[in-house]
Amino acid sequence: MPSIFLALFSILLGFSLAACTAPKPSEETEGPTTLARFLGAAQDGGMPHLGCRQELCSQARAHPHPLHRVACMAIEAADGRWWMLDATPDFPSQVEDYGSLPEAIFLTHAHIGHYTGLMYLGKESLHAKALPVYASPRMAEFLRQNGPWSQLVALGNIELRQMLPGQTVSLSEELQLTPLTVPHRDEFSDTVGFSLSVQNGKSLFYLPDIDSWDAWDMDLQNLADRHDYLCLDATFFSNQELPGRDMSQIPHPRVTDSMDRFQAAVDSGQVEVIFTHLNHSNPLWDTASRESALLMSRGFTTPLQRPHLVLK
Repeated sequence: MPSIFLALFSILLGFSLAACTAPKPSEETEGPTTLARFLGAAQDGGMPHLGCRQELCSQARAHPHPLHRVACMAIEAADGRWWMLDATPDFPSQVEDYGSLPEAIFLTHAHIGHYTGLMYLGKESLHAKALPVYASPRMAEFLRQNGPWSQLVALGNIELRQMLPGQTVSLSEELQLTPLTVPHRDEFSDTVGFSLSVQNGKSLFYLPDIDSWDAWDMDLQNLADRHDYLCLDATFFSNQELPGRDMSQIPHPRVTDSMDRFQAAVDSGQVEVIFTHLNHSNPLWDTASRESALLMSRGFTTPLQRPHLVLK
């Protein structure tokens, strides 16, 4: 009997260790594959949020998960090269998932969760050598003119490359990335989302931050028509999320509204919508919540259900 209990304990221990360990990218798929991978799914402050004592944060502290890191996406080519969309405060651990620096970093905007990871490329840390960083003209100017980011440029830790909205950047012979301007709180820079196309493969749109769909000069049906995957801002699930706060003063599309707008496209099977950039208060962090059940029953997911997307 003791040997049976020992065997059962060993099996359970193995499952527990597997659940707590973030698999390396190469461990999740068989053979060379082009992927988009979520390296984090949290709003800028991460999960759990500093100072948060809500149940969702308590559960996150008790059960840490790689997707609790700040929202970021990796584009992974079949030959092992990879590119990073945004440089978050969790930059070191996100890069360690690959064991090497990305070929380049593409920035969406100048809010703290999306560019401050660049600090780890400076002389106080990695002291990188001319890592390409793509940014819109206004974002690039912000980095050049303001310390400590200007020192990264002056010392050659990063090589700033301006990208113009609507103009395509070639990552490789197969991968093309196009920035699209979106409305957001643009205190220090403008904001872009990224449209990725893969030759003879699938296409993806990555948009972690936007003020509202109505404020954007974009036909959402056309957006769905042009992409196989939409990875969209899910900062807040609904207006009931922050009691005591005037949610109208926090501009992000609510997941409930976004589902209504993209429901027909999802139902037709033409596009898959994955919601990311979840605030610490978002009930979608709890995969057993009523809100998560509703989300999935309507054909939508988060990175918790879809941590990577096969592009080819």
